[in-house]
Amino acid sequence: MNIQPEVVCPICSNKEQLSNVLTAQSNQNVIYECSNCHHVVRNIETSKG
Repeated sequence: MNIQPEVVCPICSNKEQLSNVLTAQSNQNVIYECSNCHHVVRNIETSKG
């Protein structure tokens, strides 16, 4: 059984699987977008960039 971590939207508290709300870009930036309220956070800092 493969259990995915869940991410909670800081605006609407909607919970979704990590792979459904995060997008990794080639320049090491990560974008979060809530499918419920469409809140977007860009340029999330990661350990690689």
